[in-house]
Amino acid sequence: MTRSKLSRRALLSTGALALGGLAMPSVLRAQSLPDYERESSANMTRRNVMGFRNHHWQDHFSNLRRGAILCDTYSRALHFWSEDESVYLAHPCSVPMTEEFTRRGTTEITLLRYQPTWIPTPNMRQRDPSLPERVEGGDPTNPLGTRAMNLGWQYYRIHGIDNPAKIGRRASNGCFGLMNPHVERLYELVQVGTQVRVI
Repeated sequence: MTRSKLSRRALLSTGALALGGLAMPSVLRAQSLPDYERESSANMTRRNVMGFRNHHWQDHFSNLRRGAILCDTYSRALHFWSEDESVYLAHPCSVPMTEEFTRRGTTEITLLRYQPTWIPTPNMRQRDPSLPERVEGGDPTNPLGTRAMNLGWQYYRIHGIDNPAKIGRRASNGCFGLMNPHVERLYELVQVGTQVRVI
């Protein structure tokens, strides 16, 4: 091999270093592992630096009426296609922490909430009575972040996040959490009736 020929791996590594992680918020790391993901799981699970799977909307939806969202629990990413196919987004996200909290299938956006108030579900309060009864919208500790989109399944949402360390991890009670700038952009593009599929 001559010096002028670079391996694909070397080229990709150089490109990733040049980007400095700016394009991939999932590179963010916490100083210590949070309570929501055990150390053994975190050591075995690759973070999503290169973990996005390529998806085509036709593999999951019959049409793009009102747009479509795919929540991929395996690669821990959320994909969005606009109705006219002019916008495609792919963002790393947090996913349900266990299979018990994971619901798969098809549903839709039923409500858009700006600066949502967070109220723990009865099951969450039963598991952890120390949780506050509610956290108002605009509070930086609000687990829903700055925007929330309710799904057709009770207590399931796509929403912002209070802690960036949750992104790319199994960290939720069933919802899909996005970085606040990402959820704010998505919020402007979706509508009540936007299709959602969880795989």
